[in-house]
Amino acid sequence: MSDSTPYFFRCSKFLKCTLFVTDKCNLDCSYCYVCKKNSSMSIETAKKIVDYILLNSPKDEEIQFGFFGGEPLLEFDLIKEITKLIKTHKNFRQYQSRISLATNGTVFSKEIADFLIENDIAVAISCDGPSEIQDLNRKFIDGAKSSKIVESNIKKAVRSFPSFQVTAVYSPDTIEYLPLVVEYLSGLGVKRISLSHNVLSKWTKKEADMLAEIYGLIGRQFIDSYLVKNPLYINLIDSKIAAILRGGYTVFEKCRMGTGELAFSTEGKIYPCERLAGSINPDEHCIGYVKDSVNIQMKSQEISTSARNSECLDCGIKKYCVNWCGCSNFFATGCYERVGPFVCASEKAAIKVAYEIIREIKDTSVFCHHLNGTPLMNAF
Repeated sequence: MSDSTPYFFRCSKFLKCTLFVTDKCNLDCSYCYVCKKNSSMSIETAKKIVDYILLNSPKDEEIQFGFFGGEPLLEFDLIKEITKLIKTHKNFRQYQSRISLATNGTVFSKEIADFLIENDIAVAISCDGPSEIQDLNRKFIDGAKSSKIVESNIKKAVRSFPSFQVTAVYSPDTIEYLPLVVEYLSGLGVKRISLSHNVLSKWTKKEADMLAEIYGLIGRQFIDSYLVKNPLYINLIDSKIAAILRGGYTVFEKCRMGTGELAFSTEGKIYPCERLAGSINPDEHCIGYVKDSVNIQMKSQEISTSARNSECLDCGIKKYCVNWCGCSNFFATGCYERVGPFVCASEKAAIKVAYEIIREIKDTSVFCHHLNGTPLMNAF
């Protein structure tokens, strides 16, 4: 690839590209960070985005396309068209491309399942837990509860897909129930669970002080799943086990905002991260427009997420920590490079639990996928 290649296409071994196919959503989640404008991506804009990505990405890099929203499955026909654009593009490389979709779990059908399976599209469903937790923050626009339909669709997904992920968002009012959330989801047959803190919440020392006990209980659930030979993937534990066993996060695992990660809005604006594309003031983070490669190149080179907190620089476990997550840092402190106290406490607690699990499960051969950098494989 010549030196004229846009900067961000020359910085990583894979490029994650998130397409906001629509801003429309049938839920009104209390913590949603996406600005609802009731718009959808045109097929013309989608074609420009796909062209831009596939014509510029180096041949030795994997490309990860992700459909996002709003609720992307409200635009199922558009997703089918964009998938076709990707797969029929002259530069499409089947074995170096991945497609995924994030859904709120309220839209599901046999037609949708068949399409996702046929096109090898990975699925992530959002569900915060059992009804008393799910219905606190994730209700339909008319105020109706969503838990019943989401639970039903998760059960269908378990039968339809060999493996999929459920993402559970927790806030200060639900953090104490995380072990219950893991128990509930695993009871539905979910094997891949991602626990994600609400980045818009005002986290305090009270919640930070709860983490050691809560993560310890989740660690126990994790070990128990291994003992019965039905291992779970739990992001906050598996990622730390992998980092510890491999001597820290590799450069390509760390935040690559604007270099190895891009997000495209419905109108074609480009952002360095999907969370920042939908923030309260999205123009603050815009690095260009789909047809404006010069400005994208200039701005992407200025983005840094290396933690500059003094306590991070001197920390003995910093190589196992996600202090480099630019969007989490921004929402907590207003700066890509400054880590908030809750994330710091969460990372310390997760790393401690991971060390304890490694010591208890003395046979590290069970973690061969972690050593290879593919811990998700354990949950197949």
